[in-house]
Amino acid sequence: MAEYMRRSHFYHHMQKKAQYAEEEKRCHFCQFRAFSIAQPPHCYTMAVTNEVDKEWISLDFKFIEKCVLGKDVQKSLAEEGFRSGCDCKEDAACAKECECLSDLDPDNIINPDFKNAYYTAGTRKGLLRYEILELSSDEIYECSDLCACSEDCPNRVVGRGRKFNIEVFKTKDGRGFGVRAKEDIRKGQFIDKYVGEIITAEEANRRRENAKYRKDLYLFALDKFNDPEAEDERLRGEPFEVDGEFIAGPTRFINHSCEPNLRIMAVVTDRANKHLHELCFFALEDIPRLTELTFDYVAGTNTADSNDNVAKEAKERQAKGEFTQKCLCGSKNCRGSLW
Repeated sequence: MAEYMRRSHFYHHMQKKAQYAEEEKRCHFCQFRAFSIAQPPHCYTMAVTNEVDKEWISLDFKFIEKCVLGKDVQKSLAEEGFRSGCDCKEDAACAKECECLSDLDPDNIINPDFKNAYYTAGTRKGLLRYEILELSSDEIYECSDLCACSEDCPNRVVGRGRKFNIEVFKTKDGRGFGVRAKEDIRKGQFIDKYVGEIITAEEANRRRENAKYRKDLYLFALDKFNDPEAEDERLRGEPFEVDGEFIAGPTRFINHSCEPNLRIMAVVTDRANKHLHELCFFALEDIPRLTELTFDYVAGTNTADSNDNVAKEAKERQAKGEFTQKCLCGSKNCRGSLW
C-alpha cells in the first residue's frame, strides 16, 4: 500500500483528477505538501521512511499542521474583542517592555533587561536562553499575528515555525517509528509543536476507558495554568487535552528517552486563550543530523524529576501490583519503567 500510494501521489495526485480525489485526502505525501511551512519561501520538507520492514503508518492517520478543536472546545474561545497584541513600533522593543510579556511572573524574570525567552543577537539569536531551557518550568510568551511588530520580531520564534527538514523513520530496535532532523540542530533551537485534536477532559477519559492500550501515550493535558482559584473560569476545572493518536503532526512520533535531547514547554501566543496554550519542543543540546529526537514522557512541561525518584516510584507501584510500562529507550541511565 505504501509503495502504491507513493507512486500514485507522484503520478496522479494534486492534478485535480476526479478519480483520485478521495485517495488524495488520505495521502500522507499530499498532507505534507499542504503544510504552510512547505511552501515558498520556507520549503521545509517532511518525509516518512522505512528501511527495516514493510510496516507503514496507517492511511487512517492524518498529518496536520495546527490543532483541531473538538466541538465542545470551540465554544470556550474568547470573543475577538478580548484578544489583543502588542503595539510595539520597533521589533527590538518586544524583548524588553512588550505587552505580550506582561503576564510574566516578575519574581521569575532573571534578566530584567531582556524579558523575552530568546537570545536576540549574535550567534545564538533565536535560540532559547540557557536559564530558561535548563532551569525553568515557566511558560513562554510570544508575539503573534495580532501584534504590530513584524514577522522578524525576536519574540516570534515558535510563530515562524520549524526551520529544518524532518523525517519520521522506522527504528531498528522495536520502538516503532521515530523522528530525526536532516540538518544539525543547535542547543535551544525550536523543533516543532505537538498538535492533535483538543478535547474535553470528559472525552479524554472516555477514550482512555475504551482504549485497548495505554491511551496516555498520545494525550497531553493543557494544564499549565489550571488553578481552582483562577479568575478565568476556564482555568478552574479539568483541563482540555490534546489527542494525537489519529490526527497529529510529526512530533507525535517522537519516542521517549530517560536521557532525552529535547524538552517540551508551554508557549502562549494568545493571552486571551491561555487554556489552549501551545506545547513546543526545544533542543537540550547540539544534535547532529539524523540523530533520533527524544523527550522525557514523564517530565511533561516541567523540568525532569531525577531518574532515581521515578525508578523508585515505579518499583513501589510494581510492589502494589499496579501497571507499569517497561521503558525501551536503551539509554545508559534508563529507569526501566515509564510509569
